Amino acid sequence: MATFHFDLVSPEKLAFSGEVDQVDIPGVEGDFGVLAGHAPVVAAIRPGILTITTAGRHEKVIVLGGLAEVSEKGLTVLADVATSLAELDRAQFAETISEMEEGLKEHEGSELDHAIARLDHYKSIQQQLNSTAMH
Repeated sequence: MATFHFDLVSPEKLAFSGEVDQVDIPGVEGDFGVLAGHAPVVAAIRPGILTITTAGRHEKVIVLGGLAEVSEKGLTVLADVATSLAELDRAQFAETISEMEEGLKEHEGSELDHAIARLDHYKSIQQQLNSTAMH
């Protein structure tokens, strides 16, 4: 399988850089996979789990929004936050969801809609983390 260069960058660090077979990205308009030779595209990322596939091995990284750019140089993801599953504090993540649920009372109108959508994304991540496929 042909490989391509992939960089995953967050404000804190370069989370990943190297040759990969495939990257599956949680896009705002739907999840999508990138393989070598993918057409150029820029897409917004929603909170979710990004999967990096290299030599049959899958590495999962939680991203909390950002941008993905596919170009002739490869794929670059600029993530607001990028946390590998090994680094994730699941108890803290669950606490964040609880705080978000409590905070819904403070919002109204389109702000409430946005807060509910973000909470739904976080709950989706938590559900994926709790599934047997993630262990």
